[in-house]
Amino acid sequence: MRATFGTTGLFLAFALALASGAAAAQSYPSKPIKFVVGAAPGGGTDVTARQVGAMLAEQLGQPVLVDNKPGANGIIAADFVAKSEPDGYTLMAGTGGAMVLAAGMYKKLPYDPVKDFIPITRFNLDPLLFAVHPSFPAKSFKELVEMAKAQPGKLFYSSAAPEFQVGTELFNLVAGTKIVHVGFKGASPSITATLSGEVPIIVLSIPPLLPHIRAGKLRPLAIAGTARSSFMPDVPTVHESIGLDFQASTWAGLFAPAGTPRPVIDKLYGALAVVLNSDVMKKRTAAQGRESAGMGMPPAEFGPIHRAEVAKWTKALRELNIRFE
Repeated sequence: MRATFGTTGLFLAFALALASGAAAAQSYPSKPIKFVVGAAPGGGTDVTARQVGAMLAEQLGQPVLVDNKPGANGIIAADFVAKSEPDGYTLMAGTGGAMVLAAGMYKKLPYDPVKDFIPITRFNLDPLLFAVHPSFPAKSFKELVEMAKAQPGKLFYSSAAPEFQVGTELFNLVAGTKIVHVGFKGASPSITATLSGEVPIIVLSIPPLLPHIRAGKLRPLAIAGTARSSFMPDVPTVHESIGLDFQASTWAGLFAPAGTPRPVIDKLYGALAVVLNSDVMKKRTAAQGRESAGMGMPPAEFGPIHRAEVAKWTKALRELNIRFE
């Protein structure tokens, strides 16, 4: 009798949980939704979050607000969301820094990027771009690599977020080069350093560099993607340049705290899919120098990709011995 009662109790609890989740989705959203961004206003992720949020608000009938919580490479923001009520009203507009690399970079992380979050969808995917000051002697990526091998530790590159540094250090590892990192707090000062010639090489994504490339103030050498960019079709991939199968990208996506009811996740994604696949959003994406491939992928696709990236980059960071307290 007790065994039967226990099984029945579990079934009833499960049924009640499903009913509760369905009811929550029916009334969701009944108040403003918050996108938490781990960077200051004006950055790439902040701009994307505001654009997506404004269009999502039209779909759901409730305001979508952006709450900027900069600091610690996005960890402060991610920790805040991880510990928030899992009701669909506090979401993380996160990047690979806080949601992937942090797991391998920090000895003590206050959250688990896999266990404490539910991936909803990806906003964008940007391959790393290697570019140089116009006066830099290497005219191709192959020549740059040859210079770096001939002068280990004597060439310098600027970058901003951890994704760019880690991606470039991984390239150093697999290519046998030693190009030295010069860190800056944000894309703007790192770009300024290369525009002035202070740091001759820069590794960022295409969007912040594209205006300077079109103006002739920077010269692109290679893209660390699987294919060339439609915005710079004459710029080869790393593989085309030196025969090395190397890809590294940055991205931004939306995450909910673990425990958020599945019907709420599904309702959110349904509205986001409409937004991200709209002609308006695709035009905005193209205007920024971003490809639309990979935008708006469903949770069932984004989740496994996110888990695989955490495992891949945690292993790579240990090999690179890049760690923070």
